[in-house]
Amino acid sequence: MFKPKAAFSGFSVSDLAAARRFYSETLGLRVEDDGVGVRLQLPGGGSVFAYPKRDHQPATFTILNFGVDDIDGAVDDLTSRGVRFELYDSGPKQDEKGILRGRAQNRGPDIAWFKDPAGNVLSVIQEG
Repeated sequence: MFKPKAAFSGFSVSDLAAARRFYSETLGLRVEDDGVGVRLQLPGGGSVFAYPKRDHQPATFTILNFGVDDIDGAVDDLTSRGVRFELYDSGPKQDEKGILRGRAQNRGPDIAWFKDPAGNVLSVIQEG
């Protein structure tokens, strides 16, 4: 019978040192060496494993969402740390900060997307 004790997700990066710096210094996560990769300790518990892959292809979907209480404050803070938020041409309209005001458009939560050094898509999302 399948009875897992725990679960975690993982994703690849092109440069493990750059990923370690970004996730620890820019995003402020605790990053621990773990075999061939690193384990990112997530807010609220849990972790995700990042590992180097020679032929890494960035995820074209959001691999990690960070829930925040104040999306404007989070976007402003991350922008001051050098994070560049994505602006998409297709789909619902984002504002000049890159925030999709989903609640105002009756399209779900407010969300803004950015990429890690390997090009993987991440987001900050304000729910409720």
